[in-house]
Order: sequence, then C-alpha cells, then structure tokens
Amino acid sequence: MEEREETRKIQFTGKSSYIVSLPKQWIMELGLKQGDQIRMVRKGVSTLELYPPKFETRSQKKEDAVLEIESEEKAASIVRKLISLYFLGYKTINVKPKSGRLNPSQRTAVKEAVKKMLMGSEIISDSTGGITAQVLVNLLELSVDGAFKRMLHLTKSMSNDAILAVKENNLELAQEVINTDDEVDRFGFYIIRQLKIAIQNEHMLKEMGFRNARNCLGYRLVVKNIERTGDHAAFIAKDLLEFKKSVKKEILDKIQEMNEFCLGVLDDSCLALFKEDYNHAEKIIEKTFDITKYEKKIRDASRSLKDDEEIYRIRRISESIRRISEYASDIAEIVLNMNIEKALKKKA
Repeated sequence: MEEREETRKIQFTGKSSYIVSLPKQWIMELGLKQGDQIRMVRKGVSTLELYPPKFETRSQKKEDAVLEIESEEKAASIVRKLISLYFLGYKTINVKPKSGRLNPSQRTAVKEAVKKMLMGSEIISDSTGGITAQVLVNLLELSVDGAFKRMLHLTKSMSNDAILAVKENNLELAQEVINTDDEVDRFGFYIIRQLKIAIQNEHMLKEMGFRNARNCLGYRLVVKNIERTGDHAAFIAKDLLEFKKSVKKEILDKIQEMNEFCLGVLDDSCLALFKEDYNHAEKIIEKTFDITKYEKKIRDASRSLKDDEEIYRIRRISESIRRISEYASDIAEIVLNMNIEKALKKKA
C-alpha cells in the first residue's frame, strides 16, 4: 500500500476558521472536484483524518449482523457461519430462528462457540427467540504480535506436555493438552479477525504495525502453521488416550530430543518474523534439514522392538513432531517473502 506525505501550512481565513490546501495530484487521483464534501474525524489529541465521500462507506466499521437459522440446521453449520461473521469484524452478531424458535442443541452450539472460539466475545442476550453475541474487546488492547506470542507459547507448552504425558502415562495431562488446543484456536481466530479489519482499513493497518496489506497475508499463513503445530500436539495426546500406555523409555528420550530441536527452530523462525530478519530466516531453513539426524536416532533405537503396535505408535508420534520443523521452515520462507525487498535495498 503506497504512502505519500506532504507538509502544508495552516492558514487563517475570516474570523474563526483555518484552512489547509490539498495537493492537486491527490484530488485528481481521488476523482474529487470543487464543492465536494470531505468528512473530517478527530481521533485523540494528535490525529486528524479526512475521508472522501465515495470512500466513506468503505471506511466505516461493520457493527451489527443478523444470522437467521433454519429449524433443522445443524450445529456445525451454525458455528461455521458464526466464525465467518466474527472474522468479518462485526461487533454484534444476532442469531435468530427463521421461523419458530431455536432448539436446545442450536442454542448450546452458539453459546459454546462464543465461549470457546470467539475471543473477546460474550453472550448478552439468550432466549429461544434468539441469541446476541457482542465482541467487547478493543482491537488495540491485544495486538496481533501480543496474541501471536501467547498463541506460540501455548502451542509449545502443548507439545512439551504431550511428550511428558506419554512418558508418565498421564491421561489427565493428555486431556489437558487436547483442551488447550481450543485456546490456541481462539487466539488464531482473533488474529485472523484483526488482520481482515486491517486489510480493509488503512488507518488500522498502520495502528497494528503493518507496512502493507501483503504482510497481513503473511501473518495469516504463519498463524495457520502455529495452529497446525497445536493440532499435532493434540494428536500425540489422543494417541495416549487411545492406547493408555507409554512407550519404551530410551526411545521416548530420543523423541523428546527431537521435539526440543523442532520447538527450537519454530522459536527461531518466529523470532525472525518479529525482527523482520531475512538472513536469520535463511539460516533457519538450512537448520531444519538437521531433523534427519534425530529421525535416524529414533529408527536405530526402534530396531529391537517386536511389538507392531508400539512400532506404529512411535512412527506416528515422531511424524507429528517432524511436522513442527516443516512448519518452522514454512514460517521462515514467509519471512523471506515479506522482507526480500528490504534485504535487497540493504545490499544495494
């Protein structure tokens, strides 16, 4: 998104008015002419914004949405629509029956979705005639970077706890890992909502710290990779709940080493993202190839096993962990794409 700046003097006219001239080129590019109305907004103590009339509706924030539900509509369909409206930036979402009333399963689905998936949202009205959810959180109270860092921390904790649960045959801890996956998704949904709002509003884009709309797309892809990391931690926890027993200790120690390596490169790739460091991202991509050393250790340690079930479990667990290094490499590539122009300018 191109940003241009000019400095103009404030001039006094009449008895009580001040005027500022606008560059002729800007007026022509926006298709404005003498006599057109310009909407002026004062924000805080240091910001004035001007909105041409034909862009006014585009810049205005979406407030209310009405979601009409068919009497036989399934809960999963309702939740998907609810999440889509949340992504679009609506402040209030009214869920109403198209005819009759909401049945108990539909009401439960809406309330559970608001509670577990839509960060910053609360139910402010609930009856058989409809449910109203309102997004109460201020978009700038929790920044994209702040939400992302908390999401990353949760995901890393899930991965470590999943391995620990298998090591200790701790079913309660495994269930806690699975429950935490919902919290990771909540942060992911919240970040996507912010990114969509930023893309549609140039002022919000700058407030959130993005150079351009393309970087929002990069962040969206990064968030998806972090969500998938959490999913694989949950897969490991589900494996324990399914089989209800640990695996051989010496093999699990090798798996734990591999997990620590993968979380390390994931951390590094996210650090490169925050620092906008092209060279660091390149090094991370090279480093992720070292995953083969850890995979070989696990294969060597598994050769003495006779139990097909345990061999299958070890393969499945190590595959989930290997995916983390792949996601770290994907994030590093996104960092390269986001910062290639800046890197080339530095070399020039």
